[in-house]
Amino acid sequence: MKETQTINKTKNVAEKTQRITGSEAVVRSLMAEGVDILYGYPGGAIMPVYDELYKFRDQIHHVLTRHEQGAAHAAQGYARISGKVGVAMATSGPGATNLITGIADAQIDSTPIVCITGQVPSHLLGSDAFQETDIVGISTPVTKWNCQVTKAEDIPGAIAKAFYIAKSGRPGPVLVDITKDAQFGELDFKYEKCKGVRSYIPIPKTDPETINAAAELINKAKKPMIVWGQGVILGKAEVELKAVIEKAGIPAAWTILGASALPTSHRLNIGMVGMHGNYAPNKLTNECDVLIAIGMRFDDRVTGSLDTYAKQAKIIHFDIDPAEIDKNVKTDVAVLGNSKESLAMLFDALNKNSHESWLQEFKDLYAIEFEQVIKGDINPTKEGLTMGEVIKQINIESKGNAAIVSDVGQHQMITCRYAKFNQTKSNITSGGLGTMGFALPAAIGAKMAAPEREVVAIIGDGGYQMNIQELGTIFQQKTAVKIVVLNNEFLGMVRQWQQLFFDKRYASTEMTNPNFVAIAEGYYIKAKKVTKREELADAVKEMMASKESYFLEVCVEKEDNVFPMIPSGASVSDVRLS
Repeated sequence: MKETQTINKTKNVAEKTQRITGSEAVVRSLMAEGVDILYGYPGGAIMPVYDELYKFRDQIHHVLTRHEQGAAHAAQGYARISGKVGVAMATSGPGATNLITGIADAQIDSTPIVCITGQVPSHLLGSDAFQETDIVGISTPVTKWNCQVTKAEDIPGAIAKAFYIAKSGRPGPVLVDITKDAQFGELDFKYEKCKGVRSYIPIPKTDPETINAAAELINKAKKPMIVWGQGVILGKAEVELKAVIEKAGIPAAWTILGASALPTSHRLNIGMVGMHGNYAPNKLTNECDVLIAIGMRFDDRVTGSLDTYAKQAKIIHFDIDPAEIDKNVKTDVAVLGNSKESLAMLFDALNKNSHESWLQEFKDLYAIEFEQVIKGDINPTKEGLTMGEVIKQINIESKGNAAIVSDVGQHQMITCRYAKFNQTKSNITSGGLGTMGFALPAAIGAKMAAPEREVVAIIGDGGYQMNIQELGTIFQQKTAVKIVVLNNEFLGMVRQWQQLFFDKRYASTEMTNPNFVAIAEGYYIKAKKVTKREELADAVKEMMASKESYFLEVCVEKEDNVFPMIPSGASVSDVRLS
């Protein structure tokens, strides 16, 4: 009997492990993490993994982007709309370094992606071999964690740890660099998901005393104001945020990455804060008596001058990352933990309240902004087309249900200001890094992650040309992304600054653009160009009704500006309407 038990035990162990190559271990590890799609570009040092991907192509779909930066941004778009980890892959040397911009973007915007790079054989490391770069050293400042694998048997553990770190706590990008000999080597494969890393505490425990202290300040406040960021979306705390806002009757504003966590139409949604945010929340930041920051990091584009930012207010800061507490703004109460749990605790401690007279102050200032800025943006009477009226028309056709992926510049600020959102994870843009070229590949990833949703990329003529080659990916993959280029023949945001602060010296900002419609049609994508107001509504309607990808170029006024605006380094109280 004892001998039979020993044989069975040995048999069970054998069934759980199998002898495979390191490259197959990469693919099997990805599948064990639930990956069914990844973005990348093959090359010599990663070729063994691609050979295995070919064998498993019915189980895991590889998307050939046209540039590795596009692969990283596509992985970001996938992650942002799905809540899962996006995956990008590249070869060594320039392939790996081309990922860096996307990795840096993911780091500052807390996006969970895992990047896998090939590397020269381990015996050639440090020899300046062909296509060798120290990608671990290069990526260290812009990754949450990275590692280099030189032995086949270390591959499953490294990938398991990568996925755990990327998606746990405050998410972020992870890079795993694998030498070619490790890919060719063999191992007894067994995959175990990572459940923890020593000394790494992804979610700090929420102290009930801080909840009580926060609730006490909020319950006594006469003019409380909430500013929420992407931490609400990452923490899946949209329901809890809405409950807190409604119970306490608090006007609530958002950062650009927090947009869509609360429906745009909610009566207590007072708009966007920041350099081009709404007039009321910016102005009244310096009049509230309690400022509750939830899942945001007090970025300089939100705060303006820190010397004058909300100095009259008690500051309550909810965040999952202890490093953000007191980093930029000194807090009176810091509440650590996942926003879903901490806001649920706060809800229980809050009194039912209403602040109608305080809310009215926001409404009064909004009325001023509407008359001086918004009306002219979305209902223009001047001859030239405005970016705002294009977004308005998209809202009409999408009914606020589209996922909007914007690039970086004037069009981004206009999109964030005027796009209507009914559901969460609908605003995808590059926030902290401000990466031009983000939107087109990110929209590909977003559409692949949520094929049932309408995905519209809003891009300027400058940023569009930074990754225009990804039209090839859209064509090959038959990805039904709607692409809108707002063409003002300028690097618009830089030109605006040059107009306002550099006496209209338009140094290297005017663009001579190609025939964008012809380029789109060259990739067999249906395309149209709009130059007149009377053409706009029908063109947008046709685009949104299309079941396939569609390119729409809208020629807008060359020297239109985005207002309100807080000049760089100025106080939020100095917000300009013109």
